[in-house]
Amino acid sequence: MKLDQLIESILYFKGEPLSKKELAKILEITQETLEEALVSLSQKLEGRGIVLVKSDSEVSLGTSPESSEIIEKFKKEDLEKDLGKAGLETLTIVAYKGPIGRNTIDNIRGVNSSFILRNLMIRGLVERVSDPKDQRAFLYKPTLDLLKYLGIEKVEDLPEYANVISKLEEITAESKEAENKPDSEKEPEEKDGGQEQN
Repeated sequence: MKLDQLIESILYFKGEPLSKKELAKILEITQETLEEALVSLSQKLEGRGIVLVKSDSEVSLGTSPESSEIIEKFKKEDLEKDLGKAGLETLTIVAYKGPIGRNTIDNIRGVNSSFILRNLMIRGLVERVSDPKDQRAFLYKPTLDLLKYLGIEKVEDLPEYANVISKLEEITAESKEAENKPDSEKEPEEKDGGQEQN
């Protein structure tokens, strides 16, 4: 696969801005080579529904300006829809544990949460801030609008706050413990007929 195609795949998977420095490190290439590949990708995306959005330090995929009118309609529909189980689950984690990184949210939920977080940000319920410990990463936290909507002054006023925090800490600890286990200690994966329970 060509370098520009790899970059497109990575940015699509991430679903959020990625620093050029981190992208170069992942791909094991120089900044100069990365810039050349970004120019190539930008040219290949011309006339399509997706564009490459760049700043001095970050890069991401976005929708083309020509599609803004129809995208706004979809945004409106998203705002009018129910959050759904996945949305409520993600919103709960961010509300109780925020500021929190996407990787931690994914570990707690067991699935990729990029698109759910995007929808929550569109609705103005969640906001993204820079991680003070790692300027290349982002953290998610509840917005003031969410607190207003819930009729509370601070996150500590959320129902069963201490209890829920404790449960989330347990899940996070178990997830990290499972990740650090040697392969020989991990449970064998189910085969034939093992289905996910909802």
